[in-house]
Amino acid sequence: MTAQGFALFDTPIGACGIAWTARGVAGLQLPEATADATRARLKRRWPGAIESAPPPGIGRAIERVLGLLRGEASDLAGIPLDLEAAPEFHRRVYEVARTIPPGRTMTYGEIARSLGVPHEAREVGQALGRNPVAIIVPCHRVLGADGKMGGFSANGGVSTKRRMLEIEGAAAVGAGPLFAQQQQ
Repeated sequence: MTAQGFALFDTPIGACGIAWTARGVAGLQLPEATADATRARLKRRWPGAIESAPPPGIGRAIERVLGLLRGEASDLAGIPLDLEAAPEFHRRVYEVARTIPPGRTMTYGEIARSLGVPHEAREVGQALGRNPVAIIVPCHRVLGADGKMGGFSANGGVSTKRRMLEIEGAAAVGAGPLFAQQQQ
């Protein structure tokens, strides 16, 4: 996939990056150790993209992401995405994940069951591990069957996932494992 532009923006969890095409957001990069490392990652993932000011629609997407990361009720479901390069199964997983509201969680198995493939929780996890638009497709809201955080491929790993869930009100700071039923 070729993104036409990208930009960095500061958030409560660090400098994130966003890449876009004419169709919508193609990528949302969670913070690396530094803003320069985030920029370098974006340049590797979308080598033809030019760092530039985001167009109005992308600017609105950034504002909605910022609101969510500040703990505000911010619905990201309507942000247009360009996931054309993602495999069809991954796009189906992402559609389900986008329905998980802030402060709530689902398990990999629950997503697999909702897709009619109850024995493919591992494949759901692999799809989410390749999620190009983290936060907008809230892979951080998906937990293991036992409610444990499991892996998280962003810089900071599980601690980043936990922090994002805490910002959304899914768990108190220092709480034990998160369970979807706690959020009901």
